[in-house]
Amino acid sequence: MIGLIVTLLVVGLVAGALARLLVPGNQPMSILSTMALGIVGSFVGGFLGYVLFHKDAEQGFFQPAGLIGSVIGAVIVLLIWTRVGARTSGRIR
Repeated sequence: MIGLIVTLLVVGLVAGALARLLVPGNQPMSILSTMALGIVGSFVGGFLGYVLFHKDAEQGFFQPAGLIGSVIGAVIVLLIWTRVGARTSGRIR
């Protein structure tokens, strides 16, 4: 169980960092926020992978396709986050 949690955190950090590198613009996020972005992106990528391809984690937890899906999901979450954040921050000022 501890190994699963550590793997989830490491994959989340890597996916979040790659998503921040791929999305243009400045994202003022801490390391913990980047990790949370990657973890949420992993769930989004896994859900989209299941919806599109009807595959599950039957062949193991740690797969290269899962890492790619995590990065794609994190990019989607980051794009939504920056668009919603830009819209709400403009109203406050």
